Amino acid sequence: MKKYWLRRLLLIPLTLFGIMLLNFVLIQMTPGGPVEHMLLKMQNSASGTEAANIVDSKQNTFTQQIREELEKQFGFDKPVLVRFVQMIKNYARFDFGKSFYQDRSVIDLIKDKMPVSISLGVFSTLLIYLIAIPLGIKKAVRHGSKFDKWTTFVLTIGYAVPAFLLAIFLVIFFAGGHYLGWFPLRGLISDNWQELSFGRQILDYLWHLVLPVLSITIGGIAGLCFLTKNSFLDELGKAYVRTARAKGCSEKRVLYGHVFRNAMLLVLAGFPAMLIGMLFTGSVLIEVIFSLDGLGLLGYEAIQNRDYPIVFGTLYLFALLGLVLNVLSDFIYTLIDPRIHFGGRRA
Repeated sequence: MKKYWLRRLLLIPLTLFGIMLLNFVLIQMTPGGPVEHMLLKMQNSASGTEAANIVDSKQNTFTQQIREELEKQFGFDKPVLVRFVQMIKNYARFDFGKSFYQDRSVIDLIKDKMPVSISLGVFSTLLIYLIAIPLGIKKAVRHGSKFDKWTTFVLTIGYAVPAFLLAIFLVIFFAGGHYLGWFPLRGLISDNWQELSFGRQILDYLWHLVLPVLSITIGGIAGLCFLTKNSFLDELGKAYVRTARAKGCSEKRVLYGHVFRNAMLLVLAGFPAMLIGMLFTGSVLIEVIFSLDGLGLLGYEAIQNRDYPIVFGTLYLFALLGLVLNVLSDFIYTLIDPRIHFGGRRA
């Protein structure tokens, strides 16, 4: 078993290397890099004599000298292989370089945006699991009842409504749009947050999180709830459940003493992917609507601007965290169900 976990840990850097290599190759094949992006901005901002010095009016192309200067500035004057090797060496030390356009190190930008993404991701994931799992269990126990049908109807509507549309609805009705002004419209904390007491600071922080977290959570509850229900229904029909009931075990003992462990394995399988999605990729529009400057918005703007240090830096961190969480998820499997043995058993 120890050899298996050692192999899994050793595969993390190899898998991470493959992810970075694949994305690096794809980026090289993508038309329009940071040099072209900067040249286009210069072209749009240039006028009069300045434009005549920068642009060849006959061919409408920028001078080769300016292109070479930009390529040297962005590091594109080196061969592709040299750039990739240098990037991997730097990333192994968590040195992601500086942003092409913001004149700040990538790691500092990530640190600045991390609190917003962690707040949205962690609270949304916890709320989804705390609501969806008990609700899914109850739906499985009362399968076919009015409660099951009505909750299915409500969950289906919640799943069908996009998170950004729900966010707009919440802003209009509860953030001073046209009706109630119960919650703040923007930011993670109030302007006078530093002047508040510690208890008031926590309340202010949670108060700002209510609407964006609800926007993300409502759609996520349905999928996990239905997965939990189906997992429990599948286990409730097995022979060991009938045996436990025949022995006189209470329904609570059957559900949480026997069925829960087996049914939760499938639910836990999606935890790493859900957490990564919530932290980094699932809240770009929510961040825009509520004026929250997080990692999702940072990555989106970096892709638009071809800011490759930010693109690859965030990709490296997201991939590394995802791989570590996958290993952790498998380890949790072994704790929940001792029958699972990834290392193999001898006959």
